[in-house]
Amino acid sequence: MIVEVCASSLKSALIAQSAGVDRLELCTALGVGGLTPSYGLLKSVKEQIHIPVHVLIRPRMGDFTYNDHEFQMMLDDIEIVKSMGFEGVVSGVLNQDFTIDINRTKELMNAASGMTFTFHRAFDWVPNPEQSLKELEVLGVDILLSSGQKSKAIDGISLLERLQLQTNSIVIMPGSGVNDSTVTQFEQTGFKAVHLSGVVAEHKIGLTDKIAMNSSSMLLEENSYETSAIVLKRLQKALGKS
Repeated sequence: MIVEVCASSLKSALIAQSAGVDRLELCTALGVGGLTPSYGLLKSVKEQIHIPVHVLIRPRMGDFTYNDHEFQMMLDDIEIVKSMGFEGVVSGVLNQDFTIDINRTKELMNAASGMTFTFHRAFDWVPNPEQSLKELEVLGVDILLSSGQKSKAIDGISLLERLQLQTNSIVIMPGSGVNDSTVTQFEQTGFKAVHLSGVVAEHKIGLTDKIAMNSSSMLLEENSYETSAIVLKRLQKALGKS
């Protein structure tokens, strides 16, 4: 069974490699489901990691329906990742009704031609997983990362099993909450790969008297957080600039 570890730093990537895992998914911002890593992280990992690395292509947190600017960024990021010699990309696009955006996913796959393509957990939002799996098969997706539309993959294992029985070409890779107490169940069920972060919290520095830099009010996935022209014009007016 292939063990894929989601690493969001060079340190995590090095630890996972030393632990003998088979493959990495490289990203940042695990707390929001992962985002595309910086060029600096990509370069460091390419220089120091020798196991296969698949790179997450996701330009922002929240939903998986992207505007034209965001989608072009995804294509540009794939071009960079491909030019650096990474083995695969992890991505996907949905329509506003949560069905798979076949045309845009196909564009991403074309851009990543020659690399392994994983369709990520956007799949866990689709209304008809069986039909969506057929669509991904037609597209030629290599791997599907899914929790079986549950918070933890072990709770979605029945759907994951059904999907595995229905596909002849896609590797169904359970992910979310996978650990040493559940991984053997996935192995015994016949899954060929699993995905996990293996993260534990390590106390780094005392901040008890410091203000928080996190903003929980900006972490709702159903919202979009963009700069407001109205807000900025009001500020400019207050300064007598407009």
